[in-house]
Amino acid sequence: MAGPAAAQKPEAPQRPSGYPRSYDTLIADARADGKVRIYANADRAEMVPVVAEFKRLFPGIAVYYADIGSTEMYQRYTRETRSRQYSADIVWSSAMDQQIKLINDGYAQQYASPEKPALPETAVWKNMGYGVTAEPIGFVYNRRIISDAQAPRTHQALEELLRRRRVEFTGKVATFDAARSNTGYLYLSQDFLATRDTRSLVEAIGATRPVLEISTQPMLAGVASGKLAIAYNVIGSYALEQARRSPQLGVVFPKDYTLVTSRIAFIGRDARHPAAAKLFLDFLLSRAGQAQLARHSLWPVRTDVPARRLPTQQTRVVRVGPQLLVNLDHLTRQRFLREWNAALVTGREQKP
Repeated sequence: MAGPAAAQKPEAPQRPSGYPRSYDTLIADARADGKVRIYANADRAEMVPVVAEFKRLFPGIAVYYADIGSTEMYQRYTRETRSRQYSADIVWSSAMDQQIKLINDGYAQQYASPEKPALPETAVWKNMGYGVTAEPIGFVYNRRIISDAQAPRTHQALEELLRRRRVEFTGKVATFDAARSNTGYLYLSQDFLATRDTRSLVEAIGATRPVLEISTQPMLAGVASGKLAIAYNVIGSYALEQARRSPQLGVVFPKDYTLVTSRIAFIGRDARHPAAAKLFLDFLLSRAGQAQLARHSLWPVRTDVPARRLPTQQTRVVRVGPQLLVNLDHLTRQRFLREWNAALVTGREQKP
């Protein structure tokens, strides 16, 4: 007689539509792996339904998801890999320049995802680094302190607002600490590439004696509570999610230009579960995975998935590629941080 239903093996997952027949072997190998280990800095709570959908489509594969800050992730992954310790199968971070450096330094393995043809050209590098999201960077403000009519809609308007209300906003403006946050360093360096006027804006921010943070969430919480009036260069997708719960939070994507960045994922060179890693990466890049991201706070990189998007002429897309390595040159970084600090100090020394 047949054994009890509980003893039956789960039904084999189906190959995604349009994938080659050889993908059946990858699915079988992934099930043999049995697990995938991911280091990422996408908020864990937002990833729960994404992981749940992957496990529904591919039962029998456990997902270990570690929510780690970008700097700690970089240090931990390189340390573990060099010492041949058990580490991540997938590394997925918003610190685009660090991800490109890891790839360039040989920490990733090549994988031509079947989803690659559906991705923008700017989102893939060397069949190793895959931009999974397209996230705008913007401003947030407290609508009880700054009315919607007064909210700055461009970088110039932000500077003018900060100079006009400098005394009132002293201690009530926040932005990333470029010296301690690699994500913040990336955003600010891209602003300086976009326009020389960024220095003048940083001086205006410095004049308010700003609160410098290493992540977006404290800035959002501070503005929502009224402790802060405004925050500059926050991750817009997180800001919109917070604004759903906090109606006093206003979100602006500047009309002169809005940076659009991506969380880059790659499969580790020494991944212990390479097949499961490929399967999970393909899911993130698939229409199903991208649709899951779109339902939460991560804007998808694919344009064939329904989601909110900014007008093309408004966006300045940060391309996934080797040009980001310039940011991590030691002398370049030191010079940039000196200029940033000098602008902050100049701003503080200006008379009201």
